[in-house]
Amino acid sequence: MTANASNIVFDDIFTISAIDKEGKKFDRVSRLYAHSKNYDMDLTLDYNIELYSLREGQSFALALASSLAKGPTAGGAGITEEEDKDRDVWRPDGKGRRGLEEDYEYVMYGKVYRFDGGGGTSEIVTAYASFGGLLMSLTGSFRHMTSIVLGDPVYILLRK
Repeated sequence: MTANASNIVFDDIFTISAIDKEGKKFDRVSRLYAHSKNYDMDLTLDYNIELYSLREGQSFALALASSLAKGPTAGGAGITEEEDKDRDVWRPDGKGRRGLEEDYEYVMYGKVYRFDGGGGTSEIVTAYASFGGLLMSLTGSFRHMTSIVLGDPVYILLRK
């Protein structure tokens, strides 16, 4: 994980093993299946193929972030809640605050809606998030997902 970006709750490099292996259900959406290099994680992710093209065998960087702000969030480093309220301003006209989205090619905003596993002796857990109906599941050791919180909003950021 990236130590200097406190808002990033998970990041790794994934390699796509398959796309739409169960068939294509929607015209503009594909589902990719990938495995990470560093943390031995499995990822299933829906993405808009008109906005972002990916192919089998390709690698990409993925980050999950609690905020797009590059610096600390409210409560840290003397930032007031009023200042923090405007921190995630993003505008298509290029005005507004620049954040993590500047370093990535594809960004979605959603919510962590389910967490499975971790009970008993299993150290393997799965986090589920929805980005406006585009779904993600991330499976692996709970040690790499301790900052992903059920019910919290989350940004997913991708770059090739």
